[in-house]
Amino acid sequence: MRPFEFASPKTKDQVPALLGARWGETEVLAGGTDLLSLMKDEVTAPSRLVNIKGIQDLHGVSSSANGMRIGALMTLAELANHADVKRQYPELAMALGEAASPQIRNMATLGGNLCQRPRCWYFRTGHGLLAKDKDGKSLVLAGENRYHAILGNSGPAYFVSPSTIAPVLIAYQAKVRLLGPQGARELPLDRFFVIPQSEDEREHDLKPNEFVTDILIPPDAHTHAGHYEVRQKEAFDWPYATAAVALTMNGKTVQSARVVLGHVAPIPWVSDEAAQALAGKAITAETADRAGLAAVAKAKSLGHNTQKIQLARVAVKRAILKAGGVA
Repeated sequence: MRPFEFASPKTKDQVPALLGARWGETEVLAGGTDLLSLMKDEVTAPSRLVNIKGIQDLHGVSSSANGMRIGALMTLAELANHADVKRQYPELAMALGEAASPQIRNMATLGGNLCQRPRCWYFRTGHGLLAKDKDGKSLVLAGENRYHAILGNSGPAYFVSPSTIAPVLIAYQAKVRLLGPQGARELPLDRFFVIPQSEDEREHDLKPNEFVTDILIPPDAHTHAGHYEVRQKEAFDWPYATAAVALTMNGKTVQSARVVLGHVAPIPWVSDEAAQALAGKAITAETADRAGLAAVAKAKSLGHNTQKIQLARVAVKRAILKAGGVA
């Protein structure tokens, strides 16, 4: 690991001035479960780490008539066991409790989980975010791509968004609050994730001198939610596909739906096609299956990841059935 400066601001307003104007110059240290690995492998080599762990304003959970505010430094374990989270957003609590391993959940923060870098093995072994060879050709398309994207994979990015928490939060229509030199700004969480077009960009709508301070979730308004994850083993593993569903019901009929897929695209993938397939319908196995088919209708294999299309379809179907209370 290369030498670096270490700064520990006491307030969140001190942080932006300590961050660099270009990516890679500085990095924010929260839980450190992802950043330290990247530094040890020299995927990133910042000249300064900005330690935000001691900033109390970035902790805590509060509820009001406007919904729930979660500080970015809350750990996954704290949130999974938080009484208000479990009561108001049970599928979020479940996703938090299933993420990673107990050791990581006790260290990893929610803000860090949303900002973590791709798990693409080309990126993690130093071949860059877009994983191109010296001739500008994609290593992913020419190589092993069984865990890569099946949606939004027209290029040049083929990695998958790694957060298992983001799809559930997006289904609940969460927002993220950022702080930078120009002050605070908020945006819907689904717009926080972007598909980079060059190595100079990152996969988040986040400037180098901004950082995440809070996650805001609107009132659930009796939303019926479901979450389903497909992975190779029950122990700590990265999923092949996840799906999160939030339904607004009019009696037994779906009034509106949010269907979000994870680990299938460079961003958490909001499927308008699946939502349209559910609108005005009762939740049945047949309806859920049609919505699953609609969710992957535009999916495209890269050669070695064809199985992910079927797994994503099944994840959507089962998340819908769970949200609709259908066995």
